[in-house]
Amino acid sequence: MGHRLGQLLVREKMITLDQLRQAQDVQNKDGGRLGYNLTKLGYMQENQLIDFLSKHYGVPAINLEDFEVDAEVIKLIPKDVAEKHVCIPINRAGASLIVAMADPSNIYAVDDIKFLTGYNVEVVVASENAIKESIDKYYDSSSEAYDEVMEDFDLDDIELAGESTDEDEDDDGSVIDLEKEASTAPVVKLVNLMLVDAIKRRASDIHVETYETEFRIRYRIDGVLYEVMKPPMRLRFAIVSRLKIMSRLDIAEKRLPQDGRMKLRLSDGREMDFRVSVLPCMFGEKVVMRLLDKSNLQLDMTVLGFTTEQLTDFHKALHSPWGMILVTGPTGSGKTTTLYSALSELNKPEENISTAEDPVEFQLHGINQVQMHDDIGLNFAAALRSFLRQDPDIVMVGEIRDFETAETAIQAALTGHMVLSTLHTNDAPSTISRLLNMGVEPFLVVAAVVQVVAQRLVRKICQNCIEEKEPNKEDLLEAGLAPDRVETATIFEGKGCNTCNDTGFKGRRALYEVMTFLDDLKDFVLNGASAIELKREAIRLGMMTLRMSALDKMLAGDTTYEEVIRCSSADQ
Repeated sequence: MGHRLGQLLVREKMITLDQLRQAQDVQNKDGGRLGYNLTKLGYMQENQLIDFLSKHYGVPAINLEDFEVDAEVIKLIPKDVAEKHVCIPINRAGASLIVAMADPSNIYAVDDIKFLTGYNVEVVVASENAIKESIDKYYDSSSEAYDEVMEDFDLDDIELAGESTDEDEDDDGSVIDLEKEASTAPVVKLVNLMLVDAIKRRASDIHVETYETEFRIRYRIDGVLYEVMKPPMRLRFAIVSRLKIMSRLDIAEKRLPQDGRMKLRLSDGREMDFRVSVLPCMFGEKVVMRLLDKSNLQLDMTVLGFTTEQLTDFHKALHSPWGMILVTGPTGSGKTTTLYSALSELNKPEENISTAEDPVEFQLHGINQVQMHDDIGLNFAAALRSFLRQDPDIVMVGEIRDFETAETAIQAALTGHMVLSTLHTNDAPSTISRLLNMGVEPFLVVAAVVQVVAQRLVRKICQNCIEEKEPNKEDLLEAGLAPDRVETATIFEGKGCNTCNDTGFKGRRALYEVMTFLDDLKDFVLNGASAIELKREAIRLGMMTLRMSALDKMLAGDTTYEEVIRCSSADQ
């Protein structure tokens, strides 16, 4: 249809000849249908294309979101046929099957479906994106694959040696049997399915947990945990052992925590790292895997979530000749991404950059990264002391946990080096109090610290199902929004769709609180001011707090009121 459709659209003056040629170039390079490429390039809206196809071919146009398709109807067309022809069955009436297609002129597809199903085919037209989303929704590959894998199990054969005996008793026989069981095809399939499904759903962590009467698997998606599977209890040892084997851990050791890594290469060429942690619990071992996808590592600071003013301040501090920049926030708040973004910007051939990390999450070309090993004495303080003998320009310390590390980092900042590090504190002003509580002298803090950046992650409203919501003005006032802004406030929420797994959220954005250490603030610290007093002074000097940043993102349609309250505390 591509060539003919292009000519028709040009003839109807819906696109220009030049636009058609550009879309055809993209089609030749990346594949896909011509109509899809025209909408992707922005030359046409999807609804314009659907209306045109509907009128030209005399078939009805439908919105697939308005339909809930019966599972028995879906089964009539196999998934590979639906994907090949970009079509999906909608309904059946007597001897007719109604099929939504992106290309209603594809008579080969119609004949193929007639032959496969034995039904007469009535064609309706729908957008290619909507059909692909419906295929993902109705042909749920993960549940199908899970059911298929589970059919391969004969549960009577999965009785593991040592399962009904004392858990701590690990003789050689039980270990061999366990290793053999963990390598059986269905267990391997189930574990592979779990890992691939987590990647597909954009999970950041996988939790494999054993309780007294149930065994469950949960994914953390956009910062929130969702239960996704409950394999039979009898498989718990085999699945945990399989994960240990893949991570090169000791499957015989069940009493001590273990840490490992594994790497998967996906069919699209991407490599995915998993950081694996095994923890002995009451009823078995819990395995948590952190997914590290280098292709998703966002190193462009302009899209992280900084406002223009905050980004200008952060850039200015980064390019100081010396001093310390601290990035603070709880675990999983995106500190590593912010630091890697900063290092990426500073990474030039004329700079010597060294990092001490625990663990090294992503490998960055041109930066000397050192993995910590506390058991042999290689901790942050020891690594930092060694860096200072390596002619450094910029050093990054994964975390300041104690006085020794803090003291060494401050000495480095005061002797002409740029030092980047993290701390676990709630906001930027309380970071200064934390350093003082560690025993660092106030005059050293004032002399060394250039800037403190606090951050949190909020879930972003799914742009496919975003809709306006009636604001509760009392709630907005209580959250800290200025009265004049409350009157004109427009807020949004996601109603839930296939794209976001009906959560209403897809992806996350960072909230930032950037506190540049100006002279007025330095005087406050030297005079013994509390964190609250320091915060009030910083706000007076123009600092945007985490709550202010969250409210701004809410009004911009990035996030919801509920996320603002969940992820930021009110300013005192």
